Amino acid sequence: MLIIALMAGYSMIYMDKNMISTAIIPIAEQFHLTTSQTGLMMSLFFLGYSIMQIPGGWLADKFGYKKVLILSLSLIALFSFAFSFGASLLVFVLIRFLAGIGHAGYPPSCSKGIAVNFSKEKRTFIQSLILSTSGIGGILAFVIGARLIDLNWHYAYYVLGAFFAISLLLVIFFVPNHVPIEKVKVVSKQVSFKSVISNRNVIILFIAMLIANIAFYGNMSWLPSFLKVKFSLSISTVGTILAVNAIGGTIASLCAGVLLTKFNGKEKLLLMVSSILSSILFISLVYSDSLALSIVFLYVLTFLLTVMFVGIFSWPHKILPEKVIGSSIGIVNTGGTLGGFIAPISFGALISMAGGSFSIVFISLAIAILICGFVTLTVKTEK
Repeated sequence: MLIIALMAGYSMIYMDKNMISTAIIPIAEQFHLTTSQTGLMMSLFFLGYSIMQIPGGWLADKFGYKKVLILSLSLIALFSFAFSFGASLLVFVLIRFLAGIGHAGYPPSCSKGIAVNFSKEKRTFIQSLILSTSGIGGILAFVIGARLIDLNWHYAYYVLGAFFAISLLLVIFFVPNHVPIEKVKVVSKQVSFKSVISNRNVIILFIAMLIANIAFYGNMSWLPSFLKVKFSLSISTVGTILAVNAIGGTIASLCAGVLLTKFNGKEKLLLMVSSILSSILFISLVYSDSLALSIVFLYVLTFLLTVMFVGIFSWPHKILPEKVIGSSIGIVNTGGTLGGFIAPISFGALISMAGGSFSIVFISLAIAILICGFVTLTVKTEK
């Protein structure tokens, strides 16, 4: 029930992240917003997320992961409902910024809950299992969310707020308040927060996650608009394509967990190969004029990007002490949220400068993901 509760909350987290990229299409039309302005709306969410990510991890380590999970979900539910009443760019940007602050506490608290309740050899797979909710959230966003957005985008955020309220109740009732008795007996070495934030591997993984999420969220943010414009599709059709893509993301997360568990010590090879293939597929999307072929490229790309994300995100469980997992995940994921901040706003400006062409975005993403692969090679692992 602990895993189910954590997965439910994470599903809503990813539904929110995915749904905004579809919702901005009718919002932009209704309020006459440019790609730079809609990019700002998406980026400010990640700025709020980034600001509170490290404090969120520290709070989970210091005061308990359940308290932070409850606070996080309460804030997101509130601001999801508030977003449905937005009526100007300033209001949209402010609410998304505050929603990002709410989101920030969930990933490190969730990882802390995994570290506290499960043995070290099980954590990587359980972390990947919970991260597989990126696909579930995507399915919800592109099946339920996209159809509600097509009908009326306000309705989509009423429903999202209700979903967050339900996930909050699951956390309240099914996530334990205390450390299991058998874990209390384990005496762990004291590690200071300063030593974590200056740890070589934490810094490298921070940089790797930053670059990986520039690619991940750059792709996620502009993909609905790219498909709609390039192939003249409806929002519902785009939603269907991306819902199937989200299923692939779920499978990829589970496969990544199995691969990372079975090929322990060979993470660098897996991530490097994934980065090279991802780079090739980003370029292929630019030059493909076939919808069917582009969809194939997209699905394989999503699989590879998910493997990279799960690999980088779960690595601290293997190389860092349990006592500071919340803080270390908070730091590493701050790189990811900064990537999410940089990608929409910078690529939105690039699209405007390129006269509405998306080619420059995907070429930039191809370069970024390749650099990410080389950065992961510098992680120092025990021999």
